Amino acid sequence: MVIEFHLDARSGVAPYLQLIHQVRQALRLGLLREGDRLPTVKDVVAGLAINPNTVLKAYRELEYEGLVAARPGIGTFVTGTLAGASLAAHGPLRRDLQRWLAKARSAGLDDESIEALFLSTFRSASEDVGGTGRWAG
Repeated sequence: MVIEFHLDARSGVAPYLQLIHQVRQALRLGLLREGDRLPTVKDVVAGLAINPNTVLKAYRELEYEGLVAARPGIGTFVTGTLAGASLAAHGPLRRDLQRWLAKARSAGLDDESIEALFLSTFRSASEDVGGTGRWAG
């Protein structure tokens, strides 16, 4: 799979961090796997109109974390994963979330309102379980 990067200029998050986050997210979701090649710096620069050093900085950080390895003249390849044993649960959870999103939209919420509701609920649930990110019970 080839990841397609996107940047959100309104997020307040540095572009190189957005690239890192997108690679980590793709690894967590099993969308990128060991051996997959990341887009070339040239392709990312052309697609996003950003400085090549920004892409290089993101790729170097991912390499430092042991998630990718650069092969000079060939490309940058995924060498690690973040997908855990819970990957099998993603399908049913995704379907539940899609149903929830449909309900939120039918209730008249726009994308920003849905995101705000989700994030505030996620954060309060994390705090309720002692910040472990795991549900009690």
